[in-house]
Amino acid sequence: MLAFLGVAVLLALTPGPDNLFVLVQSIQRGWRVGLCVVVGLCLGIVVHTTAVALGLAALFAASSTAFTVLKWCGAAYLVWLAWGAVRAPVSSSNTAQTSGTAPPLPWQEALRMVGRGVVMNITNPKVLIFFLAFLPQFADPARGSVALQIVCFGLVFVLATLLIFGAIACCSGVFGGILQRSARAQQCLNRLAGVVFVGLAVRLLTVQR
Repeated sequence: MLAFLGVAVLLALTPGPDNLFVLVQSIQRGWRVGLCVVVGLCLGIVVHTTAVALGLAALFAASSTAFTVLKWCGAAYLVWLAWGAVRAPVSSSNTAQTSGTAPPLPWQEALRMVGRGVVMNITNPKVLIFFLAFLPQFADPARGSVALQIVCFGLVFVLATLLIFGAIACCSGVFGGILQRSARAQQCLNRLAGVVFVGLAVRLLTVQR
């Protein structure tokens, strides 16, 4: 379990679509939004872990059609996010962030960002295939139910992701709050977010089983 936790932390620290997504969202919209996205990504990990434990991931991996459809859905979602980021309004002043306190995040918006993280994670078929190949390596049939062990490893992976991605969200959110005081910086961040989302979409489309 300790070995698995160490590997999970290293994987969370490795630059990839998910932590880059958290980074951009936190800089653009604040650390609260970033943490909501992190929660959504962790829920997506729970979905992938459950699929592996139940054997559904193996069935999915055997279907090239399902793999292709899911990655196209994920790419379309990222392009839609890119369009929304580029068209995001720019405020001429930000009194809340100037005073050093971020405004509270409405619960509806928090749920929407959690949902964004979930969709971002579960529409990436590469994550599911990775979990299918990764989690069973640490399971030992001599120690009991393999499915239960996989669930436990998945929860440990969630913990590692929550800690590392949460730190990324908080640090980048504070830095983004400074940039958001400038309308010009806001506009640049929105365009940068759009470029990043399009890049992630293209990267997802090039993923092969």
